[in-house]
Amino acid sequence: MASPSSQPAPAPLRLLAQDADDLAVISAAMQDAVAKVGDIIFEPKARRLTVAFNRYRWETGGERVRSALQLSGVLSLQTRKIRRTPADAVVEILAMTFEPGEAPGGVVTLTCAGGGDLRATVECVDAVLADVSQPWPTPRKPAHEL
Repeated sequence: MASPSSQPAPAPLRLLAQDADDLAVISAAMQDAVAKVGDIIFEPKARRLTVAFNRYRWETGGERVRSALQLSGVLSLQTRKIRRTPADAVVEILAMTFEPGEAPGGVVTLTCAGGGDLRATVECVDAVLADVSQPWPTPRKPAHEL
């Protein structure tokens, strides 16, 4: 019988979202991710929003991994209560939601701790989340006030 330490490590996440239900899965994987504001890149001409962050791996409970989220078809981006400087200011992502608008478009909102958020108006839901590094151990498990 194999010991728990000989179990293979979970594979890096590679998730695609094309509707609100898919976004909910990505939202759960992103809960408690931390990002530097300098790692939030909006490219208006390419209609693309990319966010690089350190994701807490709830599926393993005790590791972080470098990950990236990319939203395509972004028509505009608004921020609320998120400092743009310094570039190394940190935001903690709590959830990602979708509010339907004129089908198939709507607004994807990244809600951050402290009441800040990013609101991306999109043509349709088109998101990718991918782990891009090896995980590393962290002694700090995210906790939320009740």
